[in-house]
Amino acid sequence: MSTTTAPTLEQQRTYQVRTFGCQMNVHDSERLSGLLEDAGYVRFDETGSQGPVEPDVVVFNTCAVRENADNKLYGNLGHLAPVKERRPGMQIAVGGCLAQKDRGEIVRKAPWVDVVFGTHNVGSLPALLERARHNAEAQVEILESLETFPSTLPTRRESPYAAWVSISVGCNNTCTFCIVPSLRGKEKDRRPGDVLAEIEALVGEGVLEVTLLGQNVNTYGVEFGDKLAFGKLLRATGGIEGLERVRFTSPHPSSFTDDVVDAMAETPNVMPSLHMPLQSGSDRVLKAMRRSYRQSRFLGIIDRVRSSIPDAAITTDIIVGFPGETDEDFEQTLHVVEQARFSSAFTFQYSPRPGTPAATMGDQIPKKVVQERYERLTELQDRITYEENAKQVGRTLEVLVAEGEGRKDTATQRLSGRAPDNRLVHFALPADVQAPRPGDVATVTITRGAPHYLEADDVAAFAVRRTRAGDAWEARQARPEPEPTGPRPVGLGMPSLRVRA
Repeated sequence: MSTTTAPTLEQQRTYQVRTFGCQMNVHDSERLSGLLEDAGYVRFDETGSQGPVEPDVVVFNTCAVRENADNKLYGNLGHLAPVKERRPGMQIAVGGCLAQKDRGEIVRKAPWVDVVFGTHNVGSLPALLERARHNAEAQVEILESLETFPSTLPTRRESPYAAWVSISVGCNNTCTFCIVPSLRGKEKDRRPGDVLAEIEALVGEGVLEVTLLGQNVNTYGVEFGDKLAFGKLLRATGGIEGLERVRFTSPHPSSFTDDVVDAMAETPNVMPSLHMPLQSGSDRVLKAMRRSYRQSRFLGIIDRVRSSIPDAAITTDIIVGFPGETDEDFEQTLHVVEQARFSSAFTFQYSPRPGTPAATMGDQIPKKVVQERYERLTELQDRITYEENAKQVGRTLEVLVAEGEGRKDTATQRLSGRAPDNRLVHFALPADVQAPRPGDVATVTITRGAPHYLEADDVAAFAVRRTRAGDAWEARQARPEPEPTGPRPVGLGMPSLRVRA
């Protein structure tokens, strides 16, 4: 009876996932990494200590929402073409929203791509890679609807202390500027028990914070007929022992109800932070966008949240220069921003997305006008952010220490983390205190509100609480990247095919 010896690290095929776009794409990339490692691939070491200067497999997880998303993809693919030519056996895969939209166009423009897969068949990637290698031709597989909910797939999570948890995928809205519903499909919801079971498993591994994720989280339950399901789910997370922080993104103002505000206020581990997309302050523009709320409804939600959760930090999304937007419409947006006092805002200059109703609307706004409005908006929001941050001075906050949040921490001798309201905090350490680990919780006193972050240099009340999350982070640092015990079978409908060196 013969035995198979597991290949050495040098023999195993390496992979790299490059992510563009929203939190949903980031979470999908964790699934893609988990799938590849489950199939026997090894994560590419970007330091070069593994030997080769390029991975054996490069996966692009794409976005179709951002401006020039296709140019960015084809630019990256162009850079890889000569690399692949001198590295026989290298493979390139393209997935995500742009792949769902462009389908066979990608292989036509970049014939050196081996695999194209969509948003509904993330789980097919290992099989498609093997099939492309076996058949020596590109494999394009785009499904029109979801077959397996992504949370059933293996996952390689980037953080041992904070995690994304999908509660739904897809969207039932029809916003005229948005291409997501046609690429992600109709909303599909997970059962509450499945969501809570995943969270409990994550907490058992050391996770301290979860973010519930969906294209429109507060319509969660539409598929199984419970309009109050999202508020119930938030309350249920409060019963999970060891789960200290719960966040969610993103809700939609039209379906944001008082029971969700009450659940936020009454569930201690639901954090006082809310992302509430505005898009425009003009009722006329909101109607053209097919956003089924108006300015008064939006500001009413803000008032209700602030009344129940006084310390809540509220963030938003705003589009400037939507087709037909007048000076008066834009002034209404500035009015809402002034009234709402957002802690920060993601602001975008409108650009047409092929396939959306807005792309064919008349009265597209000249670029010069859009730029001028955009600069006025960002100037206003920057002032408000600075003023709201300045109000935090003197507060004592528990900060979840993070990894990689403070780019200048080495120079400033500070560490960084997130306050309960999700503001970024850079904090100093007393000379005689053991530095907290990512995942630990530091108690700090805010000494300065900067334009985009908080500083805490007063160490008089400084304290550290070592956590299971910090233990999990430390354990991950102490062990090398796990070496697979050998490539695992990849199901292709053919016998015994495996990832080959």
